[in-house]
Amino acid sequence: MRKQIDGLATLVQQQFKLDPFAQAIFIFCGRKRDRIKVLHWEGDGFLLMYKRLEGGSFQWPRSEEDVRELTIQQYRWLLEGLSVEQKTAIPTVTARQL
Repeated sequence: MRKQIDGLATLVQQQFKLDPFAQAIFIFCGRKRDRIKVLHWEGDGFLLMYKRLEGGSFQWPRSEEDVRELTIQQYRWLLEGLSVEQKTAIPTVTARQL
């Protein structure tokens, strides 16, 4: 968790072969899984968010090479310390025309 914006952007580009300037967020987790950093390009600069849990740990994938796409709901679950693979999630309902 020592890397800052430039180091994380380079990691996204070189190790994961992804574009750090894409409309996406990139989430990195510390070794103890109690801290995460979120990198996001806003069009005029990078935003770096940092969260440290005071108790517990993030439900982070075991593989260090695991890159995956998350839904907004899965991202919220992750930030709350929950698993991104909730078995009893309520499905999203779309509005119907009357």
